Amino acid sequence: MDKKQRNNLGKKIRNLRKKQGLSQDELARKADIPYTTLTKIEIDVIKKPSVFAVAKIAEALGVSLDDLINKYVIDR
Repeated sequence: MDKKQRNNLGKKIRNLRKKQGLSQDELARKADIPYTTLTKIEIDVIKKPSVFAVAKIAEALGVSLDDLINKYVIDR
């Protein structure tokens, strides 16, 4: 994952989560990851999230890991 993809990943996750009407807590539970991990990824405190955590988030959002990293654009 290059620097630009990492910087946008949290924003992509947040946008997809909001589009699905999920709170951070709901997505964290659905993805089976700690709430704090999700919030830190969304606000870019965790600069290099584990592929396992990102894969769980992608699955919980109903998208592929590849699509989450490469496809989805950020709504500004």
